[in-house]
Amino acid sequence: MSTGWGGPDTEPTRLVLLRHGQTPLSVERRFAGRGDIPLTDEGHAQAEAAARRLAGWGIEAVVSSPLLRARQTAGYAADLLGLAVEEDEGFVETDFGAWEGLTFAEARESDPGQVGRWLSDPETGPPGGESFAEVSRRVGKARDALLERHRGRRVLVVSHVTPIKVAVQQAMLAPIGALYRMHLDTACLTEVDCYADGPQVVRSLNDTAHLGT
Repeated sequence: MSTGWGGPDTEPTRLVLLRHGQTPLSVERRFAGRGDIPLTDEGHAQAEAAARRLAGWGIEAVVSSPLLRARQTAGYAADLLGLAVEEDEGFVETDFGAWEGLTFAEARESDPGQVGRWLSDPETGPPGGESFAEVSRRVGKARDALLERHRGRRVLVVSHVTPIKVAVQQAMLAPIGALYRMHLDTACLTEVDCYADGPQVVRSLNDTAHLGT
């Protein structure tokens, strides 16, 4: 992969990564993985605000995690833009296994050793769940396939915290431990340009201007 600042010879595929809106579990800062929870009223308002923000961004395709909270968020943008929603399992959230629905404190109290290993080793996952390294490999494959399908277009990808962090980490050629050093708010926008000749460039991270906060 080229990492220099030489001018690329193609227009990039721009990934506009939108985290889904607020859910009951995000309010309480609980692990929310594969549980199919809906948006809160505030989450719907956030999704609608994000859609209005995106109206003039030249979005040409909408891709979403199949989970309800992502599909609901994607629906606002897709309806406003007149586009269909393409569901992609590769952008689903981490499977948090036995920790689903727990707070971090509750998980650490129930299994401090496993939580410690999870924090120190990206190859270690929650009991019955998925490690961040596994998520990274999955998301990388999904992104590469998306780039083949939508080369040179602006694509809205509605997803979750971990897959979006992975997209940023990989674009920056950062170690996977960088996932622990990022924060993403609900309904935030992150942009990554992906060039056909190799480089990926992060244009923005955790943009919440449309939320008025």
